[in-house]
Amino acid sequence: MVAVNRRVVEASPEEVWDVLADGWLYPLWVVGATRLRDVTGGWPSKGAKIHHSVGVWPLTLDDESEVLEVEPFKRLKLRAAAWPFGEATVTLHLHPTGVNTEVVIEEDASSGPGKLVPEPVRRKMLKVRNVETLKRLAYVAENRSRDSAQGS
Repeated sequence: MVAVNRRVVEASPEEVWDVLADGWLYPLWVVGATRLRDVTGGWPSKGAKIHHSVGVWPLTLDDESEVLEVEPFKRLKLRAAAWPFGEATVTLHLHPTGVNTEVVIEEDASSGPGKLVPEPVRRKMLKVRNVETLKRLAYVAENRSRDSAQGS
């Protein structure tokens, strides 16, 4: 079963999408991504990749995340790798709620050792991680939104 988290972001779906569509912002909102090395393939188009590192320096591992499916302003599905721990499938859904956006993130291990963690434990760990991920995404989107409204 997939871990699911929700958060209402005080920004429009377009403003939230602008954050998701800027691959260079990935380590600002993705918990665990510590360094960005490259963004390729017209991110976030299907097949595009973000080459990132995970962990805490000096114990970092280089890996990548790849776009599996994309519906601009609505949905982004990724394969997020963090070997030797494995890979996860992560889907972000954007739902307009008035002038705001409900962001729903679904994540589960898809391969590797992470898949061996018992499902209830894995789901709880991912839910805790993604509370922080959504909080970070909200901070970036909301503050970019405020800055543009103020003409900065």
